[in-house]
Amino acid sequence: MRRHWLTRDGGAQLTLVFGGWALGPAPFAGLTGAADVLVVDDYRNLDDALPETGNYDTVRLLAYSFGVASAAHWLAGHGLTCVRKVAINGTLFPADADRGIAPETVAATADGLNAASFARFCRRAGLDGPAPGIDFAAAAEELRAIAARGPAPDPGFDRVWISTSDRIVPTATQEMAWGQSDTVRRIPGPHQPFAVGQTWAEWFA
Repeated sequence: MRRHWLTRDGGAQLTLVFGGWALGPAPFAGLTGAADVLVVDDYRNLDDALPETGNYDTVRLLAYSFGVASAAHWLAGHGLTCVRKVAINGTLFPADADRGIAPETVAATADGLNAASFARFCRRAGLDGPAPGIDFAAAAEELRAIAARGPAPDPGFDRVWISTSDRIVPTATQEMAWGQSDTVRRIPGPHQPFAVGQTWAEWFA
């Protein structure tokens, strides 16, 4: 996995973010109010124990998009205790026609990935600005790895946010995946719901 420190000021609490596929740390850059924020991505393998998490009194987890299933698999393998766990616009079933993204869509995205198709993906996701530069071969490999890893065990998310206009992980499949749990909250907007000026506290509410 790759690490991106957004802030690292020596706070007692770490905000650990499992980001989405191929978008990097940019969606979270405008959020404020946390001393230490570590964004991880690239889920081709989940062997990294993230030893930095042991330097903090507490860790809170925000998992986004394909980071939701990836974080759940990672937690099952590494046993980190988080004081709060939040899932945003993702499910425990990343490649699933009813509860995630259809497997054929994931496969087609990986097989046809290039600059033009990735730019379309970013527009559909609601990303502001140009598409980030990525290694297309590595990103395609990551999609295949996420799909092959399959459904993740439920780590017990304390809050689940679902965007009502998600065109990447369809709103309806997210609702099917999470059911009528009291943890679920619906928010307006696209797959990428984060905005400059929001606080981390809003997402951990």
